[in-house]
Amino acid sequence: MSSLWDTALIKVIPFLFVLTVIVFFHELGHYLIGRWSGIRIMAFSVGFGPEIVGFNDRRGTRWKLCAIPLGGYVKFFGDENAASVPSKTALEGVSAEESRGAFQNATVGRRAATVAAGPIANFILAITIFAGTAYVGGIVVGDPVVSEVRPGSPAATAGVQPGDRILTADGEKIEYFSDLQRYVSSRAGVPIRIEVNRSGTPTELTVTPREETQTDGFGNEFKTPVIGIVANAESASFRTQSLTLPQAFGYGLSQTWFVTERTVAFIGGIFGGTQASDQIGGPIRIAQVSSQVATLGFAALLNLAALLSISIGLLNLLPVPMLDGGHLLFYGFEAVRGKPLSDRVQEVGFRIGLALVMLLMVFAFWNDLSSLT
Repeated sequence: MSSLWDTALIKVIPFLFVLTVIVFFHELGHYLIGRWSGIRIMAFSVGFGPEIVGFNDRRGTRWKLCAIPLGGYVKFFGDENAASVPSKTALEGVSAEESRGAFQNATVGRRAATVAAGPIANFILAITIFAGTAYVGGIVVGDPVVSEVRPGSPAATAGVQPGDRILTADGEKIEYFSDLQRYVSSRAGVPIRIEVNRSGTPTELTVTPREETQTDGFGNEFKTPVIGIVANAESASFRTQSLTLPQAFGYGLSQTWFVTERTVAFIGGIFGGTQASDQIGGPIRIAQVSSQVATLGFAALLNLAALLSISIGLLNLLPVPMLDGGHLLFYGFEAVRGKPLSDRVQEVGFRIGLALVMLLMVFAFWNDLSSLT
């Protein structure tokens, strides 16, 4: 029994840490901009369902931790529910002065800013984590010098040879081996012109990455474009490079942009049929990956939180009612029309949005369960 309990804690605690950090900062974005906009905030919740612990602050906001740790919400005055659906009865019998603090009575610009602040907070969190871990621990870099070319790989077909130093890819400077990996990772089936230094002579080659199934250190399979070259400690001189604070901030920005770009490309690939939808995971997969990454150390777990924070930010920006992006879509129509969409249209939109969100959750859970079999 003790062993089972220990195993459960090892798997659950990293998951709860990662999810709580992401949810808290997302909702904090809504909360801070909502307060700045003069909107009265009724509740700030991490989790759903029955309240475990909570308190009221001097502004009357109920801060609480709830039993189901799969999200969170900020409830504004005038909301019908945690999804910020306007209530038709919340303002009945309320004085004109009190009603000014209702969410639906704020200007469309202030409502849009409050809603957008949640996903924006996710990106800020990712930048901060990437920058902070890089500043504290440095980053591992290696020279882009080839030690091995896999037989039959795209690089072998293109004529890449051991000892070649990669100088550019499609004209972009390649300073470190990781620069080439990042460039290749988004270009499956796309020819890349690379310039190499071969025994002091610049040589231009064209290599076309192909997507292959790889396995990480925990046995998880994933698909990624590769060209089939290897750099080892001798050829690349791998080392830890310290960064100044401005350099670390720049690194955080570049990492966040790279992950965002790759995530958007992945989502587009799913709709375009070029990416497998079985890569979409839910809470079970997040818990599994969190427990695995936690064995690598706290910094690795923080970086996982940054990756997931970007995904949550992008997911919430999808133009689906019930999500932040759906609210922003409605506010866009309101700004153009000069008045909100009718209650009927909004109600239908929220119902469709709820159905889509529920379908996505069921699909993610199905993928999670399938990966366990």
